[in-house]
Amino acid sequence: MGGDVQVVPARVTHVGPIASRIRAIDRIECVAMGHSVKHALRQGFMLSDRCWTALVNGRPEAMFGSVTISAIDRRATVWFLGTDEVYRHGRVLRSWGPGLIRRAVDSSWWAGNLVSSTNGKAIRLLRAWGFTVEPEEQMVGGVAFQQFWMIRDV
Repeated sequence: MGGDVQVVPARVTHVGPIASRIRAIDRIECVAMGHSVKHALRQGFMLSDRCWTALVNGRPEAMFGSVTISAIDRRATVWFLGTDEVYRHGRVLRSWGPGLIRRAVDSSWWAGNLVSSTNGKAIRLLRAWGFTVEPEEQMVGGVAFQQFWMIRDV
């Protein structure tokens, strides 16, 4: 995938190492949604149709996936939680993101979620991956979020 960054199928054993070093803004997002980081990662792992872990030098640094929210409407929620270390490899993230998103939501025409309005690195990455980030904010758990989404031809 690029230098010292690899993407592998996620394993539940990746949850603890990522949760213990999660980015502060990712922790804030999880808490605003009513979850601990470990719970959010475990739920994402269990509910995702596809789930991967980004390893940096063999160490789990991010987990991400796609959860079908409506098979009839072909809509999916995409999610990504990571450590500061994974964001130090922004060029690699930008390059492999679109391909992984296509694979993650291959049967969905709409994919999206919410991102904290103050999560600038994630917002830039989402835009680089082809998502639209809405300017309007909505409050969830006392935190301002913006919706991001993409519509795909399937």
